[in-house]
Amino acid sequence: MPEMLPWTSSEDANRLLATSPLALMIGMLLDQQVRMEVAFHSPHVLAERLGQPLDAAHIAAIDGDELEGVFRGPPALHRFPNAMARRTQALCQALSDHYDGDAAAIWRTAADGPELLRRLKKLPGFGVAKARIFAGIVGKRLNEGPPGWEEVAADWSSIADIAEFDQIDALRQAKARMKAEQKAAKGRR
Repeated sequence: MPEMLPWTSSEDANRLLATSPLALMIGMLLDQQVRMEVAFHSPHVLAERLGQPLDAAHIAAIDGDELEGVFRGPPALHRFPNAMARRTQALCQALSDHYDGDAAAIWRTAADGPELLRRLKKLPGFGVAKARIFAGIVGKRLNEGPPGWEEVAADWSSIADIAEFDQIDALRQAKARMKAEQKAAKGRR
């Protein structure tokens, strides 16, 4: 595993992403309708606010209203703090129920890429695109992808391709172009 995943401006947050599979999964979960840097920094802030390392069983057991308060901050951990607090808690409950709270078990015990993708898609908040991006993170950034991870990973530019923080703006621009092209293609139909 790398020492850091350079996706935020905080070295501490970047180290946490690389050393805590749960932090990495929560960051991926939160990566929607907020800037990538905010989504991947939020697990670090969450751990600080909880006053302990991130633990799936602990987060799953916290009173839902209390967790929503933690997400609301200030500052809020997400644009939609209440909804994302509930989704984070549901993710942690699923990890506790099916993987003994060990997020890394999802990929470390997967027989192959298709099994990894199936496991990811079953997680709360992980649709097909997010699961494919995360499969790419596991293979490209963590070097822990099971055989065949390449076939299920996203075949478009994503956070999995970011090796340095200053590449994020270029990724953001590429995503905007891709969305514009998709919108234009729909308009031609």
